[in-house]
Amino acid sequence: MFEAEDIREWRGHDVVDADRKKIGSLEAVYVDTATDDPSFATVTIGLPTKRRLIFVPLAEATVGPGYLKVPWDKKLAKDAPSIDTDGELLAEDEPRVFAHYGLPYKTGLNGERRLGRR
Repeated sequence: MFEAEDIREWRGHDVVDADRKKIGSLEAVYVDTATDDPSFATVTIGLPTKRRLIFVPLAEATVGPGYLKVPWDKKLAKDAPSIDTDGELLAEDEPRVFAHYGLPYKTGLNGERRLGRR
């Protein structure tokens, strides 16, 4: 796994699936608020006049020269929950992001949000 500070340097680089098909461009990293480890990335997709940000898990992601490779299929990623390019992930939408990828979701002990943007 890579450090959150390091992954921010990859902003704007391609995010590709396991077959190296481009999903989009890395926009931001969301960390797990309990551990501060990178958990999800927002990836810019769409046409220049209609862009949106999708959420892609960073577990098992690897970096290469000019790209970030994730183990998730391009189609699955592109169908993920999204927000506007100037939007924010609402607390009530967090469970949908995890569920889309079949990942377990739990809030903090006192109901805290699970994801925080870096």
